[in-house]
Amino acid sequence: MGRISASSLLGMDREELAALVSEAGEPSYRAKQIMDAVYRQRVETLEDISTLPQQFRDRLAESGVTIGAARIEKKFESVDGTVRYLIEFGDGQSVETVWMPEGDGGEAGDGSEAGEEAESAAMSTPGAKARSEKEEPIAVLKHCATQKPSRSTICISSQVGCAVDCQFCLTALLGVKRNLTAGEIVGQVCAVLKDQKVSPPEDRINLVFMGMGEPFLNYENFIRASRLLVECVGIAERRMTVSTAGIVPRIHDFGGETIRPKLAISLNASNDTLRTRLMPLNKKWNLEMLMAAARDFPLRTREWITFEYVLLGGVNDTPENAREVAELLRGLRCKVNLIALNPGPGIDFTTPSAERVIAFQNILRGAGMPAFVRRPRGRDIYAACGQLKLTVEVARSPELHLQSISPVPLPEG
Repeated sequence: MGRISASSLLGMDREELAALVSEAGEPSYRAKQIMDAVYRQRVETLEDISTLPQQFRDRLAESGVTIGAARIEKKFESVDGTVRYLIEFGDGQSVETVWMPEGDGGEAGDGSEAGEEAESAAMSTPGAKARSEKEEPIAVLKHCATQKPSRSTICISSQVGCAVDCQFCLTALLGVKRNLTAGEIVGQVCAVLKDQKVSPPEDRINLVFMGMGEPFLNYENFIRASRLLVECVGIAERRMTVSTAGIVPRIHDFGGETIRPKLAISLNASNDTLRTRLMPLNKKWNLEMLMAAARDFPLRTREWITFEYVLLGGVNDTPENAREVAELLRGLRCKVNLIALNPGPGIDFTTPSAERVIAFQNILRGAGMPAFVRRPRGRDIYAACGQLKLTVEVARSPELHLQSISPVPLPEG
């Protein structure tokens, strides 16, 4: 029997597991048993891999091999069914991961397969456009509560904190502490799937890399995690979307990957002056460079680029801004996902009125640009877009969350 190299099983692919089994002098089929246990059954300890002989499990443990499972430290549940998880890793660092049950139409514009279905339904149902112009900006919670989700989305993090420093995002206040490993990225998904008692591909799960961090600043681990999620966990790449603030060289690299999620780009401004104010990385990769990368991106059949645009009251939400966005994106196979700012302490911007959001959307649509308004989810528990912020005082105190937030009033009906 050979020597076993110490490692975490979570994060290892088929070839690496096969090498581990070979080193141990075990039959090759043990690799599939381990892979199924770690990624499909989502076991947390070696003792839980009941398909392996006890002697082999003991040898793995003695060699320092662990599962490397992520641990759910806390979870907070919203009135709309959203769940925000505080997930801890072995070194004590934590990230936030969000579970969003779908089926209320609020997924339109989020870049997922569910979003595409919601968009198609919204545009094809008689009278849907008129209704959407009244209802899209704000979630109607009582409707969500009565609908059984037909699918769900997990929003996952790629870094502890974030280095991009978008001025309207709570996560930016943390700075960046470190990159997540591929195993830690996949571990978030496994932990949430186990807690929610769902399993792809039998259950329809979408993934969005839109949590804490900039995935393209942790590119190798993000790409590796994407492959593991497809090949080991069983989530199709068409059900995954990655959002970048605009790391132009990595957009070019991403287009050449054999396995890749769909692409979403955080735009958030209609001209360089405004974008540099809101997103300092625009000094390095300006709109001309970003649009050139988007136009060169090799889209697959029926694939679109999603541009995300956070609307800030009185800052980037004017009719002129909308016309500039329409001109900027003219000719691109894309759609625009409008997000009314989700408020939070330490953010010096306000949420625009529903009327301004609708007016912005109508200008884009009038210019022939598909535009959708993301319904806020989990705003009462700081799980909405731009609200993820890990601090001991805030992230671990649901009472503080509920007291410190002032959501936009919900309309009747």
